[in-house]
Amino acid sequence: MVMFQSGDPSIADVVAAVEADVALAVTVLRLANHIEGPTRGRVESAGEAVQALSPRAVHAIVSHARTFDYFERTAVWQRAPERLRLHALATQRAADRVGRELGYPERDRLMVTSLLHDIGKLVLVHAYPGYPAQTHGDARTPEERLARERCELGVDHAAVGGVLARRWGLPKSVATVIERHHAHDAEGEAALVRLADMLAHHAFGDDVSRSELIEAGQSAGLRPAQLRAVMYDLPLSGARTRPARIEPCPLSGRELEVLGRLAGGSVYKQIAGELGLSTSTVRTHLHNVYGKLGVIDRAQAVLVATERGWI
Repeated sequence: MVMFQSGDPSIADVVAAVEADVALAVTVLRLANHIEGPTRGRVESAGEAVQALSPRAVHAIVSHARTFDYFERTAVWQRAPERLRLHALATQRAADRVGRELGYPERDRLMVTSLLHDIGKLVLVHAYPGYPAQTHGDARTPEERLARERCELGVDHAAVGGVLARRWGLPKSVATVIERHHAHDAEGEAALVRLADMLAHHAFGDDVSRSELIEAGQSAGLRPAQLRAVMYDLPLSGARTRPARIEPCPLSGRELEVLGRLAGGSVYKQIAGELGLSTSTVRTHLHNVYGKLGVIDRAQAVLVATERGWI
């Protein structure tokens, strides 16, 4: 509200606010995915949702939203919303750091899936009076707690969260990550969120299985040295490390890969070797990038793509 009271905020500021609040993100994404048209059921990120609804609509949503006060707990919720918020933001921060390490291209969507990964827990809190304390008992690690949920309740919060996301009309790409974020055979974005969840618990001093953490890092695509770097850096990192992708990106996936590696300091020959391409093909991709972005050299291309949140 303060942001809107001080004038008309930029779309980027509104997106950042949506990405920082679980309830607001859910509401904005639900509404954006129910708008009739070609994007119905396909809005995956806060940036896309704000573009679809407009900042004015987000202001209206915030103005009429009910809030939870940490110091005014109800008998049902107690500290559940606050615990969820803190862990969601920590997981989101970890996921963004892992995504940066890997050069993951869908980091705007990752900001949403990592923020909402535990929404199923709120359903279980409401449905089972003994959740989570009685259900989890003396379980220490995330895997042990998940096993207790399945044993005691016949279902776990990840599965419940996936069902909830689908009923809200969120895209399959979002719901599947929420549903699979604890699966040992998780791949792609679900594997990234699984690792980020463990890293968030570790950062708060919670018990995390060392072997599970190493395995999760490997599944996400991190080498041991990269995982160590992320774990060392995470307590010092802030929120999102790049701007939200507001404008549609005109570059192909391969062009983004090449430009991202160029931004990281790689030379043509090195990029070609890493991507299994010829040096001439790398040059062709970059020539196409320059043309699409209306720039004349690599420095300008990297600057434009970075400012617009594409790399």
